[in-house]
Amino acid sequence: MTEQELLEIVLAALSKVAPEVDPATIDPAAPLSDQIYLDSMDFLNIVVAIHQQTGIDVPERDYPRLGSLQDAVAYLSRAQQRR
Repeated sequence: MTEQELLEIVLAALSKVAPEVDPATIDPAAPLSDQIYLDSMDFLNIVVAIHQQTGIDVPERDYPRLGSLQDAVAYLSRAQQRR
């Protein structure tokens, strides 16, 4: 998958969990926690949705690496290359 496809997957997962959030207003470089409220269950649901779409496992120890859209896409891109 390209980085653009990975970004779309992350945004779709985010939109599923927080439908009130307009993806166009999210700064890709800024921490998501500074832009929108996500509790731990919301975040877990995003990780699960990403896994369902990509097949990429994200271990709990790596959750901090998904802090921003840019970080999430970079992490997923690296993870798919390691497969």
